[in-house]
Amino acid sequence: MSRWPRSATPSRRSPEDPALTGGDGAPGRDVGEEPPSQDRAVTHEERVQATANVAYRFLAKRDRTVAEVRTRLERDDPPAAVVDEVLGEMLELGYLDDARYAARFVEDRRTLDGWGDERIDGRLRALGVGRSLIDAALADAGGDQLDAALTVLRRRWSEPPRDDRERARALGVLARKGYPSDVAYAAVRALGRGAR
Repeated sequence: MSRWPRSATPSRRSPEDPALTGGDGAPGRDVGEEPPSQDRAVTHEERVQATANVAYRFLAKRDRTVAEVRTRLERDDPPAAVVDEVLGEMLELGYLDDARYAARFVEDRRTLDGWGDERIDGRLRALGVGRSLIDAALADAGGDQLDAALTVLRRRWSEPPRDDRERARALGVLARKGYPSDVAYAAVRALGRGAR
């Protein structure tokens, strides 16, 4: 059912029509609704709440770093004190934790994508995670990079590379995944020897 009466369409009504203005000449308000006060200043608490709402919506999509959330909040240009207060509250409540983020990121990228430490390190730095947290996450994840590189190669090659061209392709795959060159060479050699 249309919200417009059959006798009139929006294009035929005048801007002063009480049905469009809410009866008091102000557009879009219902009759009896208080007009917004232009003199009323937004309180600090209201700014904090509005900024927190943006942050919670942003975090609802996926886990984020503190730097990512700060960048998103600053896009709306709230006062720096408001952003700091919201981030402090989110850190205190455990909604933001860069150490936890880094640990999950390392585990996921190694397991799901076969990334090496260099690529993981670069991506975490780009996301704003601190050096000490990245180092701790990589150390805690443990695991041998050579074994991980061999796993990546075994997924792609059922037989060891036979010539220099195939070996170069294998090295390229490992380099793009973020394995250091010494690990990549060792993995290609081990695959060629049939290492398990």
